[in-house]
Amino acid sequence: MFSDLSTPILLGIFAAAALAIFIGGIRMTGMADRLADRTGLGEALVGGVLLGAATSLSGTIVSLTAAVDERTSLAFSNAVGGIAAQTAFLAVADLLHRKANLQHAAADLANVFQATVLMLLLSIPLMAWTTPEVAFLAVHPASLAIVAIYALGVFATRKVRQEPMWKPVDTSDTEPDEPDEPEARDSSTVALAGRFFLLMLVMGTAGWAIARTAGVLTDRLELSASVVGAVGTAVVTSMPELVTTLAAVRRGALQLAMGGIIGGNTFDTLFLTLSDVGYREGSLYHAVGPPDIFWLVVGLIMTAIITMGQLYRQPHGPAGIGVESFAILGVYALAIITQTVPAG
Repeated sequence: MFSDLSTPILLGIFAAAALAIFIGGIRMTGMADRLADRTGLGEALVGGVLLGAATSLSGTIVSLTAAVDERTSLAFSNAVGGIAAQTAFLAVADLLHRKANLQHAAADLANVFQATVLMLLLSIPLMAWTTPEVAFLAVHPASLAIVAIYALGVFATRKVRQEPMWKPVDTSDTEPDEPDEPEARDSSTVALAGRFFLLMLVMGTAGWAIARTAGVLTDRLELSASVVGAVGTAVVTSMPELVTTLAAVRRGALQLAMGGIIGGNTFDTLFLTLSDVGYREGSLYHAVGPPDIFWLVVGLIMTAIITMGQLYRQPHGPAGIGVESFAILGVYALAIITQTVPAG
């Protein structure tokens, strides 16, 4: 359907969907912050699980659809490329938060723990790719392991927040996760949650429209499927994460911003399981090539850097942002150049 449309119409659809995500992302962040306060779950957990899953809906649709159509490279690179793009968004958010290094000010054990879970989850498809192909009903056991570890990680993250065995040192730049001033409740928590999920569906639809129009536009440029997935559809379907992260930082909900990105990235690994199920010709991990695995390794490196940044907690870096933010942007830029600039 979209392939039959002219380029101006495609750009118009893209712009309208992007505007819907921009407005919806801001409203969704505010709702998530209020839900974190009302339920007592905290910004890091709500950001990592609820907000992260909500903003990843459009990317889920893209990867699953591509896998069903046997476009394995697009399905795989869309998932892992989104992780790299969304981690780069944290460096952009660090630029916005001028008071102190974002990784220092948003110190939270739940976010550090989720980042380590993410590194574990990213290691599983890498291991599957390097071992002989095994599939049961065309599904690799690694896909089941991803789901199991993700579920255990969510449970453990909540336990880590409720019963922490260590806490970050508070400094003058630390901004703790504290409930906002008591609000005049114009609706119940159930009604607030209902509006949140309705908005999630609207943003998911808008993200789907962006993914489809961007896919057609990037196909017309005759880029490789890996580049289209990692730099094309992955970036545009990650727009909700960018909007919600920047909105959370502006609201001062720093743990929500960190948790939304890290938790969203953790949720994105489930794209691989859904894609493996949707691809009926065998193991998804053995149907992709080195360019796709390249983006998985990039995401793993960037996650390791952001984790070290949360542990090291540099108060003030060059230009007011952390050194890890410079490193993240450098790794991401180098990865794009490596994959898009012809050799020689």
